[in-house]
Amino acid sequence: MQTIEHQLARCALWPERFPAEQWTLYKRVMNEARERGIKFAIGGALASTTYSGQWRNTKDIDLYIKSSDREKMVEVLSAAGLADYYDQKPYDRDWIYRSCRDDLIVDVMWAMANQRAQVDDVWLQGPEVEVEGEHFRLLPPEETLWSKLYVLQRDRCDWPDALSLLSAVGAEINWQHLLDRLGPDASLLSALLTVFEWIYPEGAHQLPIGLRDQVAQARLDAPDASGASMDRARLLDSRQWFPPATDDDGAAGK
Repeated sequence: MQTIEHQLARCALWPERFPAEQWTLYKRVMNEARERGIKFAIGGALASTTYSGQWRNTKDIDLYIKSSDREKMVEVLSAAGLADYYDQKPYDRDWIYRSCRDDLIVDVMWAMANQRAQVDDVWLQGPEVEVEGEHFRLLPPEETLWSKLYVLQRDRCDWPDALSLLSAVGAEINWQHLLDRLGPDASLLSALLTVFEWIYPEGAHQLPIGLRDQVAQARLDAPDASGASMDRARLLDSRQWFPPATDDDGAAGK
């Protein structure tokens, strides 16, 4: 496992990883947001690949903000020549604003897609990185992992990112903070750790001693899950997909 500080040094390479026009647009949006006093953190693929050290090309950037800054951020995007992506492809506006210019996309999020949580100040206080003399913050690794635990769908799964994050910086994660965030959903973390131990036993031994006991205790402390199948299935995917959670015969297979 690498240290988070070591992984953050890779951010200096961001401008080389993107076409010039793409990075110029991202930088303009972030600089304008800061000038207007909008606090934000970079999440998504940029944060995940920074923590894991495994770069992958991305055509978008994900910026996390508090819901109170939503309208100001839309003004920033409009001033940068970006338009609402909704006209091209409708999306759920309850948690995200998607903007585009040609084939470039800037997504702004103020909540999890499943509405499990709203972005608060802690989401915006992740590690600070420097790129071309500019300073930005990443989504904290704990919030990054927390949000990815719920993306477990038939057509998209963020667990590979979550497993890569564990292998890279798992030893430095504030596990108690993450468990406090998860609350009754600690079983998701338990499942991820089980898969991680199966894939990478050597890496699992580098995680804090007693972590499994800590997670097990959090599961015991969780509220009674009786009758929770419907609600919990929807945390992973709002569509009808899980047979025990739907009364519509055959709907889960559509």
